Amino acid sequence: MKLFRAALMLLFAAFALAACKKEVVQDISPREVRADTIGHYCQMLLVEHDGPNAQVHLEGVPYSPLFFSQVRDAIAYARAPEQMAPILAIHVNDMGAEGATWDDPGEGNWIDAEAAFYVVGSAREGGMGAPETVPFRDRGAAEAFASAEGGKVLTLAEIPDDMVLAPADMGDEDDSDYERRLRALSAPLGG
Repeated sequence: MKLFRAALMLLFAAFALAACKKEVVQDISPREVRADTIGHYCQMLLVEHDGPNAQVHLEGVPYSPLFFSQVRDAIAYARAPEQMAPILAIHVNDMGAEGATWDDPGEGNWIDAEAAFYVVGSAREGGMGAPETVPFRDRGAAEAFASAEGGKVLTLAEIPDDMVLAPADMGDEDDSDYERRLRALSAPLGG
């Protein structure tokens, strides 16, 4: 009987402890860009960059979300193997929203990155001067943008890794100068 009573007390204690444990739900709703919001990769103010932005919410990270001055960079971050924590959500600016412009992508127009339609390969450059992956809530708005600016419309899953993970051709690098600087870096000291 003592053994039964001890087992019953242990079971009761386990239930009591489980009932005391609070389940904390992390807020993954979109945050607005503030004047002091810094881009994760560039470590520069987002408000100083044109084009759409992105934010990545990470599980258990108190300074989440991470903001990106280019949507392309947020997609690259999500696909890169080295993550500091599981990704809970990615939000991007809807560039087809009322009032959204390239100079000011707007407020309150964040959409789930998984639900967006993206124009890739357009003539538009993102905030860091690299080719941009331009998000839209509506496929028709994305197609109209692609018609005007070039590029093609894809879903997030359809965007090839090499479009976001490969280095961007910025078009301003002189190959001969690059090769000269590379040789200089590789030269023996004092040579």
